[in-house]
Amino acid sequence: MSVKYSIAALKNPRKISDPAKYYAKAQADGHLTLETICDNISHAGSVIRGDVLAVSDGLIHQMMSGLKEGRIVDLGDFGHFQVQLQSNGAETEKEFTANNIKKGTIQFRPGKKLVEMLKTLQYQQVPKKPVKVTNGGNEVG
Repeated sequence: MSVKYSIAALKNPRKISDPAKYYAKAQADGHLTLETICDNISHAGSVIRGDVLAVSDGLIHQMMSGLKEGRIVDLGDFGHFQVQLQSNGAETEKEFTANNIKKGTIQFRPGKKLVEMLKTLQYQQVPKKPVKVTNGGNEVG
C-alpha cells in the first residue's frame, strides 16, 4: 500500500510574480469508516461489533466532556486533542472580552506510533483529479 499523490503548480502568495513551483498533493483513496473499523476490530478479537461501537461512542462522549472543561485529552499512542481559539484582536488587554473569540477549533497532535508510521510511508504518483466547474449550477467535468 502507498499514499497516492498528484503534482500541482502553486504560486507563492507572498511573491505572486515569481513562477509557480510544483508540489505533491495527497490524493485520498476512499474512506475508512467507523463501521468498517468496528467490523475489523471485532473480527480480529473476541469482542463483537456492538461492543467496539459502544466503546467508541463512550470515548467520544468523554473527549467532548474533557475538551469542554479545557483539558488536553491524552489518548496515549493515538495522540492528544486540545481546544485552540481564534479571536479578533483588541487594542488593549482590558478591552478584550470573550466576545472577541470567533470560534474554537480542535488541535490534534499524533502520538509516537502514528508519527513513527509516517516515516515508513511509500508514495505513488497518480493523475490529478479533474476540476469540477459549475455552469449555471450544473457540475461539468
